[in-house]
Amino acid sequence: MAKRDFYEILGVPKNASDEDIKKSYRKLAMKHHPDRNQGDSGKVAEDKFKEAKEAYEMLSDPQKRAAYDQHGHAGVDPNMRGPGGEGYGGFAEAFGDIFGDMFGQQRGGRPGAGGRQVFRGGDLSYAMEVTLEEAARGKDAQIRIPSWDSCEVCKGSGAKPGTQVKTCGTCSGSGSVQMRQGFFSVQQTCPTCRGTGKVIPEPCVSCHGQGKVKKQKTLEVKIPAGIDGGMRIRSTGNGEPGTNGGPPGDLYIEIRLKKHDIFERDGDDLHCSVPISMATAALGGEIDVPTLAGKAAIDIPEGTQTGKQFRLRGKGIKGVRASYPGDLYCHIAVETPVKLSEHQRRLLRELDESLKKGGNKHSPTGDSWTDRLKSFFS
Repeated sequence: MAKRDFYEILGVPKNASDEDIKKSYRKLAMKHHPDRNQGDSGKVAEDKFKEAKEAYEMLSDPQKRAAYDQHGHAGVDPNMRGPGGEGYGGFAEAFGDIFGDMFGQQRGGRPGAGGRQVFRGGDLSYAMEVTLEEAARGKDAQIRIPSWDSCEVCKGSGAKPGTQVKTCGTCSGSGSVQMRQGFFSVQQTCPTCRGTGKVIPEPCVSCHGQGKVKKQKTLEVKIPAGIDGGMRIRSTGNGEPGTNGGPPGDLYIEIRLKKHDIFERDGDDLHCSVPISMATAALGGEIDVPTLAGKAAIDIPEGTQTGKQFRLRGKGIKGVRASYPGDLYCHIAVETPVKLSEHQRRLLRELDESLKKGGNKHSPTGDSWTDRLKSFFS
C-alpha cells in the first residue's frame, strides 16, 4: 500500500512553519496515544500514532524535509529514523520530541554527553490483586520489584578486575558514526560500542560487562481509595535503568480486583443477591442486608417477587474521580424450601389448594401468562 503524504498526515500545508508542524504533531500524538485508546480501537490508534511520528521526524528535520519536498518518499532513506528497535522508537520517545524540553530529560535515541546515544529505560509492569474492601478504602502496600545495583566486583566499570575499559576505535569515543547513503550523510549509533563510546576487552564475569547486577528492592505503594480493577498506578523512575546515562523507565502497577463472596462491582455501584423465605416474600417484613460499612435494614413489602430490586443510595463505592459514592442494589431471590417433612408437605398442599380456589388473584402474573399461552398455541 502506498504511503500517505507526510503533510497530509499532519494536516498542514507544504509551506507550514516548524512551529505549526510541531503543534499539529502534538495534537495527533495526544489524540492517538495508546494510553488514551484501549480495547478494539487501540491498534488503529497505535498505527496512526506511528504514522504521525514518522511524518514529524521527517518534516521537523530541515535536510530530511528538503529531500522529501524534492523527491517525495523516494528521497527519504528509512535508515534515517535513527535507532529505536522497530524504527519508530517507544511511545515515550515520541513524546520526548515535543516535551523533552519541559521535563529536562533525554529520551531514547537522543544524543548525550560527548555525542553518545542515550536511551530511556524500558517500562515495567506489576499486577497487584486487591480485595473489594481494600479498593474501596485504599491501602498502603509493599511490593518487590527488580532493580539494578552497581557491580561490586568491577565497581561498575564492566571490566574484569585488573583490566581497563578502552575508547572505541570505530567511533573514537563519540558513540556514533557517519554513514554515507547516496547524496546523504547519516549519523548512526556505532555498531561496535552501541553508542557507549567504550569497549570492554575482558568483561567482568559477575555482571558480564554491564557494570550492574539485577537485584530486588522493596517499594512502598499507596493504593488510592475507590480504585477499580483495570486501573493503573504509575511509579515514575522505577522501571528499567536507561542506557548511557539515559533516564529510567516507569513502573506501572496494574490493579486486579479479587472476586468477592457477596458483592459484584459495577463502576461505583455494588450489587448483591439477597435470599428470603417464601413466607417473608408473601407476608413482608424487615430484613438485614450487608454493606461495606456494616448492616442496613430494608422493608420487604407483602407479595414481593423474585428479582425485585431494592436500591440503597450512597452504599456503594466512592470512585477515585467521583464526588459522591455509588449505590448498592439488592436483588431479591425467593427461596423454595427443600427437604420437607410429611407434615410440611401436607401444609403446603393445603395452602396450594386454598390459593387455587381464590383464582388468579393470588398470582400476579397468572393472567398474563395464560394469555401468552393462548396466543402461542393459537
